[in-house]
Amino acid sequence: MQMNNNEERRHNTVLSSFPGKGIMKATVFIVVSLFISAALLDFLGFHDFNVLAGSKLITKKHQPTFPYQCDAVQNQSHQTQYHYYYQKNNSGSRLNPNRSKQQSTCPSYFRWIHEDLRPWKETGITKRMVEEASRTAHFRLVIRNGKAYVKRYRKSIQTRDDFTLWGILQLLRRYPGRLPDLDLMFDADDRPVVRSDDFIGQPDKEPPPVFRYCSDDASLDIVFPDWSFWGWAEVNVKPWDESLEAIKEGNNITQWEDRVAYAYWRGNPYVDPTRGDLLKCNVSEHEEWNTRLYIQDWDKETKEGYKNSKLENQCTHRYKIYIEGWAWSVSEKYIMACDSMTLYVKPRFYDFYIRGMMPLQHYWPIRDDSKCTSLKFAVHWGNTHVDKAREIGEMGSRFIREEVNMKYVYDYMFHLLKEYAKLLKFKPEIPLDAEEITPDSMGCAATERWRDFMAESMVTSPSEESPCGMLPPYDPLVLQEVLERKTNLTRQVDLWEDQYFQDLTKKNP
Repeated sequence: MQMNNNEERRHNTVLSSFPGKGIMKATVFIVVSLFISAALLDFLGFHDFNVLAGSKLITKKHQPTFPYQCDAVQNQSHQTQYHYYYQKNNSGSRLNPNRSKQQSTCPSYFRWIHEDLRPWKETGITKRMVEEASRTAHFRLVIRNGKAYVKRYRKSIQTRDDFTLWGILQLLRRYPGRLPDLDLMFDADDRPVVRSDDFIGQPDKEPPPVFRYCSDDASLDIVFPDWSFWGWAEVNVKPWDESLEAIKEGNNITQWEDRVAYAYWRGNPYVDPTRGDLLKCNVSEHEEWNTRLYIQDWDKETKEGYKNSKLENQCTHRYKIYIEGWAWSVSEKYIMACDSMTLYVKPRFYDFYIRGMMPLQHYWPIRDDSKCTSLKFAVHWGNTHVDKAREIGEMGSRFIREEVNMKYVYDYMFHLLKEYAKLLKFKPEIPLDAEEITPDSMGCAATERWRDFMAESMVTSPSEESPCGMLPPYDPLVLQEVLERKTNLTRQVDLWEDQYFQDLTKKNP
């Protein structure tokens, strides 16, 4: 109820007639206002909003959010600190004078960085080579003085390009001032485009350096971590740190010996004929291939809130199948993190870390030209060599957790970009039509899950650790031995499989 003018005057007169009542009134007003403000902020979800200026972070779930007032001006407080770190680093000072942690050695798969960049080792990379790569690129990225500038050519599938750029921004925040200036082209489509045969024996033609998520033995595309490490919002797959933790908890729900003793796969079979071929291996009235295969209907999942797509709920079988789609599949790391023995259908493409894994140590190789019999034997072998099958599953999972965690994802990006920058024979310049991108400019423009995932994957302060120590290139003989070992182990599995079915035929002619 609202007071009229006379009542308000009488109310104020009574209050003013008591000594100190004016002070008490002001105090009560302030306290009540604070409670109301706190309640309102809590209701709106901003009760524990974080302060991004500097490296402090305050949030209910220990996750950052973006400024309530998203404005380009908000950037200045963040960039100031990182600019300071950049200046300190370039002047020869350490980024953090209190850093005392011993530098770790990078995982062995980092050595493939040298191999991916080998085509330009002798010639270096000219500006003309970089610009030649614009024919297929989605964006051009220039890093100058620790800041990122982007020229966009075309939109990628979904938001792959945005989340890739977001990841690079987080790298700059994690290791401020540590990356040299550089200029690169990124193609966010699936399949590689730089065919090595187009440049063999043609000294007048130089391969353009194109960054992408996967490559193959016939291509020269430079492999880079995929966008989903910072979240795949379109299908509600959370950033890698959170997904990995959820899968770890999911592993503990069903112990290995209690898991279903069949090979599991769930996915979209329509993206490539090889997946359609896989469906022929499903259990039926006439055949038992030791598999349980399911079609993933993403439209239905979207409508039902992805309740059947939680990664942590898919670690219930002893064996999980990985098979490529149109190219390499982003599902690889989620499948291999499950502690189940991964049945890895012979791939054509590779990402940045799979080249560091070994058959019969981290996964079980499956033939691509006779999937059904190969899968049937793999499950039979696992169920008759339970301890060994479990060990292979756990070794693969441990590799993913310990050597493909976000620290090493960032370190791989760091060393790849640093080694790439060494090859540039020109001084990177900011294109006239490029835009500077910052965490605020990208995060504030995002909405819903896209914005949430960016907030969850944000690097909030420089790392206390240096990047891992980069390994030297493979000696050619050592590299040959590694490749031969992989081939021989795969052949060994083929021999076991052939022998198994020969024996089966003799028993049941």
